[in-house]
Amino acid sequence: MQSPANIKPLTSLRFFAAMWVVLFHYWPHLATTGTPPLVAKGYLGVECFFVLSGFILCHVYLPPFEAGRFKYGDFLWARIARIYPLHIATMAGIGLMAAAALALGLSVDPTVLSLPALPANLAMVQAWGLAPVAGWNHPSWSISAEWFAYLTFPVFALAAMTLRRWPGLAVAGALALLAALYLGFERFAGFPLTQATIAWGALRIVPCFALGCALYLAWRASAADGRKALAGAAFFGVCALACAQFGAPDMLTVAAFGGLIISLAQVSKAGGRLGSHPFFVYLGEISYAVYMVCIPWELLFVNLAVKTLHLPSKELPLPLWLFFFVSVVPMAAIVHHLIERPARERIKLWRTAAHPHKLATAHAR
Repeated sequence: MQSPANIKPLTSLRFFAAMWVVLFHYWPHLATTGTPPLVAKGYLGVECFFVLSGFILCHVYLPPFEAGRFKYGDFLWARIARIYPLHIATMAGIGLMAAAALALGLSVDPTVLSLPALPANLAMVQAWGLAPVAGWNHPSWSISAEWFAYLTFPVFALAAMTLRRWPGLAVAGALALLAALYLGFERFAGFPLTQATIAWGALRIVPCFALGCALYLAWRASAADGRKALAGAAFFGVCALACAQFGAPDMLTVAAFGGLIISLAQVSKAGGRLGSHPFFVYLGEISYAVYMVCIPWELLFVNLAVKTLHLPSKELPLPLWLFFFVSVVPMAAIVHHLIERPARERIKLWRTAAHPHKLATAHAR
């Protein structure tokens, strides 16, 4: 069966990865004791995003790369249109909220409005070791890591093209790279690579992105069996959750993400409907906004709740916390429709207007 142009289950998966990260950030505001291991591992939702990025970008851009039709400028422009407007908007939102808090006589962590960190954030290189502190909208470190992967995509694509006849070898090599970097980095730095952000975030994406590229080769070369794909998705989904819950090494959870991603892609290739419902696909489409607004919304909601309800701390009662957690989704939808999508289309139109004789081969994911 022909590979689908739009792998809808993978779009849906992005939402659940984003909400896992949100749960990780929001759990400390719940008035309870202890953090379940599955919640404490929520930072691994970023790894899921990174593997997905490698898979999807190879799905979209590797065929034209192999055919000699890949245009690096168009590719980067599409990537900028995809990530930069919301990155700048959330930075501005954080800045305005911090300025308003200072004007009201409230205390603000000085790193939030760090001027020395501003140039790196504006250039999206804050996760390359070029920002002195984790200022502004901290989750955007992963957008900086994505930008690093975009800039170096031709290297990943060339490696994938070289190994396209041996997809099994590509996957084995990517898993070996994953294990080597995870084990070597922790010995070198004293902490896991999966917890790196500002200092080593650009390196953190490399093994995951490479794994996604290798998995795409394996998926493209394989025949689709709907029943096996469904069983694989269930198996690897449970494995990923179990690894996170029971404290398995992070590399095993990431490997399980890889199995889940290729299984869901196989479901789509076989014509299955798992993860393809329009509602979940829509949630996946706004997942970038969910990820980018979660910290601004946390700062605004929690501080307003403490002020207006005279709470003794920033820990919220369960009903209020549930509203806080769920409400990030409609907030993200608003931001997606008012800022992210219109700005993306406008920036793409600028490129088309500047080069009317070219048909852009790149489009936003």
